[in-house]
Amino acid sequence: MTISTEIANTIVDPKAYAHWERSHGAFAELRKSAPLDVAQPEGFDPFWVVTKFEDIQAVERQNELFHNGDRPTTLTTKAADQKVRELTGGSPHLVRSLVQMDNPDHANYRHLTQDWFLPQNLRQLEARIREIAKEFVDRMFDMGESCDFARDVAFLYPLRVVMEVIGVPQADEPRMLKLTQELFGSTDEDMNRAGANTEDSSPDEFVALINEVVADFFEYFSAMTEDRRANPRQDLASVIANGKIDGQPLGHLEAMSYYVIAATAGHDTTSASTASALWALAERPDQFKKLKDNPDLLPKLIEESIRWETPVKHFMRSATADTELRGKKIAKGDWLMLSYPSGNRDEDKFTNPFDFDIERSPNKHISFGYGAHVCLGQHLGRMEMRLLFEELLPRLASVELADEPTRVAAAFVSGPKSVPIRFKAA
Repeated sequence: MTISTEIANTIVDPKAYAHWERSHGAFAELRKSAPLDVAQPEGFDPFWVVTKFEDIQAVERQNELFHNGDRPTTLTTKAADQKVRELTGGSPHLVRSLVQMDNPDHANYRHLTQDWFLPQNLRQLEARIREIAKEFVDRMFDMGESCDFARDVAFLYPLRVVMEVIGVPQADEPRMLKLTQELFGSTDEDMNRAGANTEDSSPDEFVALINEVVADFFEYFSAMTEDRRANPRQDLASVIANGKIDGQPLGHLEAMSYYVIAATAGHDTTSASTASALWALAERPDQFKKLKDNPDLLPKLIEESIRWETPVKHFMRSATADTELRGKKIAKGDWLMLSYPSGNRDEDKFTNPFDFDIERSPNKHISFGYGAHVCLGQHLGRMEMRLLFEELLPRLASVELADEPTRVAAAFVSGPKSVPIRFKAA
C-alpha cells in the first residue's frame, strides 16, 4: 500500500509547514494508519516516509546502511535533481557540508571543528554571549511595549553570536541573514530572492535562484579564506581556512560548504526555537506564570521549545543494501524521508504530544538528529536560548500576542516568520 496522493502532496508542500494543522495533521494520520510507507507525490521519485520516533533513530543509528550523500539529502523534485546534477557534473548536491557526507569524509570533516562546540569550550564564550543577550533584551525594552519578537530579537541575537564565532564582522550580519533566509526560505515568497511565489517557476529557474545564493556565500567566504590563511585568528573561519584532512587542505567546495552550514543552520535553527518559545508562552499565560514563579524550569522550557518547533523538518537517506524496517522490505537505493516533527509528536514516545508543557519530563526529542550526524551546534544553541531567557524573563511582567504570528513556508528548515507581541516590564 502506498500513502494517499493527498497526504503525499501535503508533506512535500512548503505551505503545509507554514500551517501546522496541515503538516502535523498529515503526519498524525500517517503515524496512525501508515507509520512507514511509500509516498509518490507528483513530480518526485517515490520515497519511504519514516514517521515514528524509534524508526527515525534506527535509521540514524545505521550510517553505513543508510547514506546521506548518495541521493539528495533534502526533498527535491525529479526535475530539480536533474538540473542540479547538470550544474555539478553529476552530484546531487550544490553544497557538500557535513550534512551531505558519509564516512570516512563525515568523521574527518566533523573532527576539524567539533572541539569548538564541546560544552567545556563553549563555557569560555558564555560571558560574551550573555553580553549579547543583554544587548538584545535592552533593545527590545527600548522599543516600548510591543515588538516583533521574531524579527527584532530572535533572528538577530543568534546571528550575532554565530557570526562572532565564525569571525564575520557585525557590518556583514544583515547580508548573512538575508542570504540565509533566501537559502532556507527559497519556497517562501517573502524570503526568497525572487520575492515571489516560486510554485510556478520552472526547475531551471528555481535551481538557478538557489545556486545564485550559494554562489554569493562562496564568493564571500572565498575572500575570508584568503584573509585567514594570511592572517589566522582565534575564530572558526581560521580553523576551516587552515584545516587539513589527511595532510591536505580542504577542497574548495567542502571548505565553502563548511562555512555555509555554520553561517546558516548555526543561527537559523536557534532563531526558530527562540521565537517559537515566546510565541508559545504568549499564548499560554499559565505556562508563563509557572516559569516566572519557578525559573528553575528554564532548561525544560528550552527542551520543550526545541521539540515543539523542530526547526529542521526532515532529512533524506538512501539504503545502501536491501534491508527491513518495521517489517517492511526496503530495497537498495530506496529513498527515505526522516520526519523530525512527526517523531517529536509521536504518541508512543510523548504523553499529550500536542500540548506545550514546560514541565515535560523526560523530553528526549529528536530535533537535533541522532547518532553520528547529531547536530554539532546543539550545546551552543541551548546555551544561547538559556542566556537570552535568563536576561529576558526577570524583566518581563507579562506577554501576549499583538497579532497573528506567521511561519515560513518551507519543507526543509523553517520556523516563525513574524511573532508580534505586547509586553509589560516587571
